[in-house]
Amino acid sequence: MSKLVISQPQPVMESRDSQEWTSEVCDCFKDLPQCCFAFWCFPCFACITSKKFGEPLCLPLLEFCFGGLIPPITLATRVSMRHRFGIKVSRSLTGGFLQPHVLHDLNPVCGLQGTICRDCVYSTFCTPCVWCQMAREMKSREITVVMINAKNT
Repeated sequence: MSKLVISQPQPVMESRDSQEWTSEVCDCFKDLPQCCFAFWCFPCFACITSKKFGEPLCLPLLEFCFGGLIPPITLATRVSMRHRFGIKVSRSLTGGFLQPHVLHDLNPVCGLQGTICRDCVYSTFCTPCVWCQMAREMKSREITVVMINAKNT
């Protein structure tokens, strides 16, 4: 007797050779319709972007209920995207606001090279722009969906 096994397709992010963000946080003119959508209906835009990234559709809405000073969902999604796309960790903590000797003192303490701090600053003060940047990144790297065929076992 054979049993039919069906697996649901899962989105797979394609990693490119570039280890940098393809756009800056405030590069809204690179995709103006998308940024207008984020401006006029940010919760809808964040939910759609989250779903395209392979996360639950309504995940960003939790930020309105449980978010504190730093928006945790935005921060986690941004860090996750950096890791999935292989975007390298830069040496500066907050875009050059700290002097090199301060960075040298902080790096051994934090165990990080600083990008998480930049992610915190961007996620806290530029939340819609961060979501626009993540949407542009996914668009430029093109999400590929891998379909898994049904198999007889």
